[in-house]
Amino acid sequence: MAGPTREWVTFPDPKDEQRTWEFDVTFLMSHWQCIFGDGCQGVMTEPVPELVQGCCSYGAHFSDADDQRRVEKAAKKLTAKEWQFRSKGLKKGIAVKVGKKEHRTRLVDGACVFLNRPGFGNGPGCALHQHSIRTGTHFMAIKPDVCWQLPLRRIDRDEDDGTVVSVLTEFAREGWGEGGDDFCWWCTEAPEAFTGAEPVYKSLGAELQGMVGKKLYKQLLAYLETHEHASPPPLLHPAESPVQLLPTRKR
Repeated sequence: MAGPTREWVTFPDPKDEQRTWEFDVTFLMSHWQCIFGDGCQGVMTEPVPELVQGCCSYGAHFSDADDQRRVEKAAKKLTAKEWQFRSKGLKKGIAVKVGKKEHRTRLVDGACVFLNRPGFGNGPGCALHQHSIRTGTHFMAIKPDVCWQLPLRRIDRDEDDGTVVSVLTEFAREGWGEGGDDFCWWCTEAPEAFTGAEPVYKSLGAELQGMVGKKLYKQLLAYLETHEHASPPPLLHPAESPVQLLPTRKR
């Protein structure tokens, strides 16, 4: 019988007695890191590392109106040297409607309007992200929520008793909907993306705090730091422990 492939830990929300959090310990303790431009194959139906688009090919869906307004405000601060498609973005607007109430970033030449392409003076990559690095501000303050949270994903589940369980796990293929099944490659499944110097709960500490709050993150941090050195050791993420195939028997 196969053993478990994931570990989880549950904490009550310190600010909301009607909410409980479930954390994916296996992913948070993994050594995933973003490899944009350094081995990322993109999210098309075939490998396209030469496009250097990462997961920006389909634009970013805004979580709500506040998210959209924050990004629109940040866009006005970008210069032409920072943002390749600034004139189009400011003239036509950075967002388009994709449902009754949903909006996402506009697409230009097959990818997000904020994505600078190879050959641009500032180099390929998100103009908002590059601006945050240049100005010394964390990109959480200006990028769409889904962009700064990725590959972390929060899923709220309403219980029959009126309480809510918030699950914090990795953004796997299903997070993209049906289209995720068509990706030829996705980073949370790829061993080459699990090469970070620190576990996710430390390397993405700021993002985790932004998603769950400082008090809860402090509790989670204390647990995971202890669990990291526990015996038996924590479960490895499936992508960190690829199956080793034995040689086939000669006939």
